[in-house]
Amino acid sequence: MGHAGKVEKQVRARELRAEAWTLQEIADELDVSKSSASLWCRDVEFTPKPRNRGHSGHKPHPLHVKKLEEIERCRLEAEEIVGALSERDLLMFCLALYAGEGSKTEGSVIFANSDPLLIAVFISWLRSFFKVDEERLRMKIYLHSDLDLAEATKFWCGVSKIPAKQFRTPYRVNVGPTRRTNRHVNGCATVSYNCSLTHRRVMAMIAAVTSPFRIPG
Repeated sequence: MGHAGKVEKQVRARELRAEAWTLQEIADELDVSKSSASLWCRDVEFTPKPRNRGHSGHKPHPLHVKKLEEIERCRLEAEEIVGALSERDLLMFCLALYAGEGSKTEGSVIFANSDPLLIAVFISWLRSFFKVDEERLRMKIYLHSDLDLAEATKFWCGVSKIPAKQFRTPYRVNVGPTRRTNRHVNGCATVSYNCSLTHRRVMAMIAAVTSPFRIPG
């Protein structure tokens, strides 16, 4: 498709979006990707079509519909911008994670988080970039005392692929009257790998990334 043809599709996409066509409908109509349709139409004002009322029988509020449309637009734009991840992309992302959340104490690589996705990404990176002795990997769960430890252990085993026998004694938090209602049902997990060399290599890479921004002492 030449430049003129692409421009014509962009113009038509914007016209359809102004008529409240969904991004998927536009993509199907013009035979383009949904992400392209999103980029072309991201600043087009439109009144969303009425959606299904759902089980409650109530029509969604226009502001809620607009919010969902914006979230979807942001998601597609993000996929377009980020694209396929390279090994370097993963390296830099996980170095940033460790710089913010990891332990700086000499001797062990330690990373804690309640988000299973970040735990999974971090462990995958650790295994990919370093020669890891699997038997030296450890995990510890931080969990409220009234939550199911067995289920939490099973969950974090699945996320980390670390056997339950390598889990440290969990930290159980007593439940008081002021406890949070939006607690993480599987708690927070801490991954640790006892290896001074690996920790030194991680910290050296973080230093290499941040060195251009050092503040003079």
